[in-house]
Amino acid sequence: MLNTVILLSTLTAILLAIGFLVAGPIGALFALVLSLVINIATYWYSDKIVLRIYKAKPTNGQSKLDSIIDDLAREAKMPKPKVFTIPTKIPNAFATGRNPQHSAVAVTEGLLDMEEDEIRAVVAHEIGHIKNRDVLVSTLAATIGGAISYVAHIGYWSMFAGNSRNGGNAMALIMMVIFAPIAALLIRLAISRSREYGADRTGALITKRPLSLASALSKIHRISEYNPVKGSSATSHLWIVNPFKSDWFTGLFYTHPPIEERIRRLEEMVG
Repeated sequence: MLNTVILLSTLTAILLAIGFLVAGPIGALFALVLSLVINIATYWYSDKIVLRIYKAKPTNGQSKLDSIIDDLAREAKMPKPKVFTIPTKIPNAFATGRNPQHSAVAVTEGLLDMEEDEIRAVVAHEIGHIKNRDVLVSTLAATIGGAISYVAHIGYWSMFAGNSRNGGNAMALIMMVIFAPIAALLIRLAISRSREYGADRTGALITKRPLSLASALSKIHRISEYNPVKGSSATSHLWIVNPFKSDWFTGLFYTHPPIEERIRRLEEMVG
């Protein structure tokens, strides 16, 4: 958790630095206010947006999936999240919501065709995200990163606006405009990867079956490689396994740690 706080603080510092280089103290204040506005809006509405993107449908409350989630939420000592299914036969799942009291777990119809212990393991991973408040952390990282890109874009155009500034400030602004969005992306990826390891561990502790999660991860990853989900790659960090098609370039910016390493850590928990 300390590492995540440090990384989020670094993102905020980059944002304020770009704002300062673009327009001095006023620019830094503008960047901070922009970040707050985006974060507040995302905090309240991001769950509804992502569920709508994937046409997620609420369950009737009496399904087998509801029973599994109700049982795991009790085991995790947290409120039961809302339950949704996504109309695709590709197995996967994600969690969303601003806190444990306002959260949701969405699973694809394809996941429900897997073994029950694997379904429980995947759902427990998502409940682990909610319990660890990873959704909020990822949202903060994503929105601050987005604000950095936006302010950097303003800085880029300000260089052609004829503003008078000394050569040192101009060069610093150029370097910041080029490298700050890249740094922000890398920090976001680091946060996302660390939270995946944490949710794997929490989920395995909830079910007490780390090998079931390892098996599920292997199957979902294998299917996703040749049958990716159709959707927005900006939501890739939400899913238990990145469900989108990737090539050599996008592979450099994975939001998830390697499946092999996740499985290795789960296997180490046995015994």
